[in-house]
Order: sequence, then structure tokens, then C-alpha cells
Amino acid sequence: MVKSTVVIPNYNGIKYIEACLDSIFLGTTKDLEVIMVDNASTDGSLELVKEKFPQVQIIENQENTGFAAAVNQGILASRTPYVILLNNDTVAELSFVHELEKAMERDKRIFSVSAKLISLHDKEKTDDAGDFYCALGWAFARGKGKKPELYQENCEIFSACAGAAIYRRACFEEIGLFDENHFAYLEDIDIGYRAQLYGYHNRFEPEAVVFHAGSATSGSRYNTFKTKLASGNSIYLVYKNMPLLQIIINMPFLLMGFFIKTLFFMKKGLGKEYVTGLMDGIRLSFSKAARQHKVHFEARRCGYYLKVQWQLWRNLFRLVT
Repeated sequence: MVKSTVVIPNYNGIKYIEACLDSIFLGTTKDLEVIMVDNASTDGSLELVKEKFPQVQIIENQENTGFAAAVNQGILASRTPYVILLNNDTVAELSFVHELEKAMERDKRIFSVSAKLISLHDKEKTDDAGDFYCALGWAFARGKGKKPELYQENCEIFSACAGAAIYRRACFEEIGLFDENHFAYLEDIDIGYRAQLYGYHNRFEPEAVVFHAGSATSGSRYNTFKTKLASGNSIYLVYKNMPLLQIIINMPFLLMGFFIKTLFFMKKGLGKEYVTGLMDGIRLSFSKAARQHKVHFEARRCGYYLKVQWQLWRNLFRLVT
């Protein structure tokens, strides 16, 4: 029985897509289905996949719909119990799929499991060992830049990095799909946050290893496109997942976090883009589209809100450790 469908969003990934698919088909120990969602690529990557990987189901978009919309298309087209999201600039190790599936089968309340991402260009550095989110309104990759061998235990995380993670498909029917208002960036934090408010949890599996180039679509770690989108999404993330009382409780931390980030991006020469993004996020949060996606407070979820709040405070200390 095929348990997993790998969904790969692709936008001009000619440099990496062949190695990515080779690692899945030539290296994996599991039967699986693969869907590539192409966001109107113009570099020949779509044609390459059609020619060399006829077994891949391809969804062709006529425009760049963004990451969230693309993976939603793949999720809706899948029929297996699990969906694995994988960036096009990755190379998966042999047991990647098997280890993710095994981790999911330990507990039916697990929504997602994040793989261990190691830098493709410097294998002595971790790229992501699961994602955390803190009261400053900051999301950050656990272990970024540190030695991979420091992260060898399966553990709970705030959310999985959607660049290489497995999700329980049935849960999407309950909590909803990725929020397409995000377009790109923080959509994985958002859905991991939302899953927790429904009583699910997210894990990290160190035995599922993927090598990741990073910033293959946006071009660099800090750029105008990414800075503006991510800052706007950081505002929207707070609005849609926190009830009013929780926003008030966290407001001093949030204001401090946004102020520090403004200074940081000013030094990078991207201060205007960061602040513009914040304003865009505020406008989005007051829009009809945002209200349709807000997780409305329910008293029965109080325990889940308290658990999340504890993580927001605890993760402040993880920033400096």
C-alpha cells in the first residue's frame, strides 16, 4: 500500500529539480506517488521533468500562485494517508520517506513531522531541525548553522518546516489547508500553530535527512521580495491565531520584536521594505479575506491556548541557546 504522496512546488527550479527527483526515485526505500505543481516556470524545468520523469503527476499553473496555493493543489490531488511536502532544491537520503512515515505512526494526534534539513553546500551545518515561534512574533529555525549531530532526538517542535515534512492528510479536512493569503513565508508556522489549537502536535525526526540548498526561488536569505512578504505575514499570523486577550498579553513583546527587526533590516538596507510589509500585514488583517481565515476563540480550546502561550514564552529562551 502506498502511504505517502510527495508534493513538490516548482518555480524555475532547473538547477535542482533533477537531483531532487533522482533522490526520491533512485534512493527511496518506499513506494510513493509524486506530484509536481509548476508555478509557470520559464527556465525549462517543467519540460525536463516531463521528459525524464514521466511517472510524476504534473499540475501546471499559468501564473505563479505562490507556495501555499501550489501545495494546496498537490494536497487536494493526493489520495494517500500522508502528504510529504518537499522543496525543489533538496536531495533526500535513502530512508527519508520511511522514517517520516514511521514517526507519524507513533501517535494519531501528530499532525506533522519535520525532517532534519542539512545545508547542501556545507554538510557540517544544520539548515533546520524544526521550527519555533516566540512571543516576539519571530519564527526561527531550530539549530540553524549548528552541527547536525547536535540534533539526534525525536522531539516536539512548534511547527514543521514545510521544505521537507510529512502531514496527516485527514487533518486538513478538520483544520483547513495552507492559508493562501500568505502566498509564501510563515505559512508552515501558521498551519502548525492552527493544528495545535485543534489539539494536534508537531514533531521533529532526526533520522529523516534532507540536504537543502536554500533560497532557490527568492535568490538570497535577505531580499526585497522575502523581507516584505515575511514581515506582512508576521502581523497576519498574530491576528488570525491569537484571540484578543492573548494579543494584549503579548503586545509588549510583539512591539519589541517588530522594533528590533525594523532596526535589523534598516542595517541591511531593507528597512523600508520591512515596514511596508508590516503595513501590508495590518491592512490584510482588517480585510474580509483575513476574517474568513481567523481561528475564532472557543472556550473548549483554552487548554490549547495556554499550551501555545507557554511555548511562546519558553521559546524566547531558545533564541539564545
